Amino acid sequence: MNYGRIVFITGLFLRVAITTTVAQRIPVLNQIDLPHNYYFRELYLPQLTSGPSSVAWMPDGKSLVYSMAGSLWKQELDSEVAEQLTDGEGYDYQPDVSPDGKKIIFVRYNGSSIELMLLDLETRQTFPLTNNKSVNLEPRWSPDGTQVAFVSTLNSGHFLLYVSNLSVNMLTEIRCLTPDRKSSVKRYYYSAYDHAINPTWSRDGKAIYFISNREVAHGTGDLTKLNMLTGELTTIHHEETSWRAKPDLSPDGTRFVYSSYLGRNWQQLWMLPATGGYPIPLTYGEYDNTAPRWSPDGERIAFISNRLGNTSLWVVNVFNGMQQRITARTFQHLRPHTPVQLLIQTEHGNQIHARISIADHRGKFYAPEEAWIHADDSKYPTHHQFESHYFHTNGSEVVKVPMGKLRIQVSHGPQYEIQKLEIDASNGMHEPVVIRLKKLSFPAGLDNGWSGDVHVHMNYAGHYQNNPDRLVQQAKAEDLNFVYNLIVNKEQRIPDIGYFSTTPDKASDTETMVLHGEEFHTSFWGHLGLLNLKNHLLLPVYAGYPQTAAESVFPHNSFIADQAHEQVALVGYVHPFEQSELFPDQATTLVNELPVDAALGKIDYYELIGFADHKASEHVWYKLLNCGMKIPAAAGTDAMTNYASLRGPVGLNRVYVKAEGSLDVNVFQSELKAGKSFVTNGPLVGLKVESATPGDSIMINPKGQTLSYSGFMRSNVPVEKVEIIWNGEIVATHSLKASIQSVDFKGTIKVKGTGWLLLRAWSENAHPDLPDLYPYASTNPIYIQSNMKNAQQKQAAEYFLKWVTRIESKINDLVFRSDVEKNSVVSDIKNAKAFYQKLCN
Repeated sequence: MNYGRIVFITGLFLRVAITTTVAQRIPVLNQIDLPHNYYFRELYLPQLTSGPSSVAWMPDGKSLVYSMAGSLWKQELDSEVAEQLTDGEGYDYQPDVSPDGKKIIFVRYNGSSIELMLLDLETRQTFPLTNNKSVNLEPRWSPDGTQVAFVSTLNSGHFLLYVSNLSVNMLTEIRCLTPDRKSSVKRYYYSAYDHAINPTWSRDGKAIYFISNREVAHGTGDLTKLNMLTGELTTIHHEETSWRAKPDLSPDGTRFVYSSYLGRNWQQLWMLPATGGYPIPLTYGEYDNTAPRWSPDGERIAFISNRLGNTSLWVVNVFNGMQQRITARTFQHLRPHTPVQLLIQTEHGNQIHARISIADHRGKFYAPEEAWIHADDSKYPTHHQFESHYFHTNGSEVVKVPMGKLRIQVSHGPQYEIQKLEIDASNGMHEPVVIRLKKLSFPAGLDNGWSGDVHVHMNYAGHYQNNPDRLVQQAKAEDLNFVYNLIVNKEQRIPDIGYFSTTPDKASDTETMVLHGEEFHTSFWGHLGLLNLKNHLLLPVYAGYPQTAAESVFPHNSFIADQAHEQVALVGYVHPFEQSELFPDQATTLVNELPVDAALGKIDYYELIGFADHKASEHVWYKLLNCGMKIPAAAGTDAMTNYASLRGPVGLNRVYVKAEGSLDVNVFQSELKAGKSFVTNGPLVGLKVESATPGDSIMINPKGQTLSYSGFMRSNVPVEKVEIIWNGEIVATHSLKASIQSVDFKGTIKVKGTGWLLLRAWSENAHPDLPDLYPYASTNPIYIQSNMKNAQQKQAAEYFLKWVTRIESKINDLVFRSDVEKNSVVSDIKNAKAFYQKLCN
């Protein structure tokens, strides 16, 4: 590729104007009425990936049709040429070829729903089969080609099984085969309502097999047979599944292939007799093999694998186990494409890692052929048709794009301006596009520090297979220094358990450090982050799982905190609270153990900014501070970095500590625990009161004292409010009426009694350039000491006393294995109550 002169794009003429437009942020496909949408969105809904994501065979067994990069493609097994079949106004997935090979049914995501579509291979015309504004998935032709089975949220918001006749490119007589019902069994991470997913037909068309969680406590359910004539349901196989079983019946009707993690940390292909029995594995490996489909002759199975990191297409011979990767090196696009080279640099001309988004005039996204595509889990319908997508780069990329106008957005963490530009590739691009990122300006001496994300999951059953080397590259793109990979279970799996180490990962370098910690999982007591364990993981990493050997709610968090502290680890409460748990009053189901462990002095940090509502988490934190507890704020994104769909990349939520020189985890954690830091998902803030900075204390006169303060806020997205907080109340505001991105200020404040001061910057509204609920940042407190107590102390103590009393009232309803376990929990609750009662006096 020959490039002549270089086109430079710099901050000088691309500075983005501040907008005060209210940005409505809504979940992607919010018509789905199920809890924990980040799981089913990634593990079940089709996502945009640069590699293949689902596959089907042509009837001749010589070609495959698969979805990739939002389009359908056809490729012969012995060829490296891929022919694009669709390039519509949405993203196309999940193809299934008609028995006569003349048509393909598939699904199209249009930004607001997923609809069934039909492609005529002879005329290349595409016909919509549904327009019901629902989420329609997994269409499968009946063996005679007259019917289609599919999954839909139509009329319920839940994934239910439907069947319809298909004639003259139209669906008729659409019927729901599974009722919308609640199971009596208690479920963990799944809706109380049943679902029916992953349909496949019997070879005679008289039955449909699917995955049903009817009265199933864990996982997505059992392999179930529905007799189409009698309506009888038969359980074929009971196993804990996780959305991706996708059973497919062999052409001779004798056995299934399906994807399972049975006894393993990764999904592989397994074989099962058609009438049920004992499954046996077909493939092996420390990676995922999913979406299997039998060849028409029953000799091979096509499937999707992430063994190379990204998704890729493979075929395995079922008689000898030989595997062949199906690779496309030539792409026959439906519209002309041209390569565009992007070079990302600092304002001084040095190459820099970055996050990039590229979209055409239709809003459709493009990425390099091997790039991992990530998507926001929410979107801004008043701004864009689709949720934003992005990929990470080391600073030099070539992207093949349709010839026409393109929008490009580039970022490099909170300390750099976000650059936006449009280019016209209508006549091809013959010169590299150089985009230079400008660093925000800071007050003298305040632009140094280390940033860390204390809550990341490197692998968590997502589309990709991540590793520490790639995690380092992701962190560099976000200008992040410390990454805490918290090892945790996903159902029975613990995907990253093999990476645990008591020292920084060997992939770490002078700019980025990866550390492997733990998240202790119990939804009854609340989740804990355990940073820098010095000996071993605390297993089984969870408690309180119904109908398992870990059904007891012991060990509770207090016990786990003690165990972690014995290993000199830091213990924190992660992704704490949502608005519905706290307002207008504490929910009757609120039993999080936080106030107990806070009273007992067992908490080292609190995720003020995390995968929760920051203002709700703030509400509780302020009350902890008013009880005299110096629990510092930290921040963790809870980013599943091998997901194609997630809220924010690694480092979206982070904590900054003041430090210089070579990275040192001991220094970082010491500063974090001391509260000498601030937390943010975008805005950068600093506060000084007299000569004190966050984490410091000031002794004042018992009669009160006037203190001088100064501070700043910088942000690469507009911020609506910059406020000084005293004991939870706003005492000074330094933002303008319009949203701002930079402000320096100073002032005085008269305070009386014991308490704390901090600086908060936030917005009520979301912003399209920030993949989070809304911009939010806070310094840690500067503590004010006095002979007079905090005036808010009694009210805060009463708040937690009510909370702890509610926990106490539920003890007899909980499962314990022994009185010893129960008495340990009761003792901690009793001591916590005594602590708050004393503060109320």
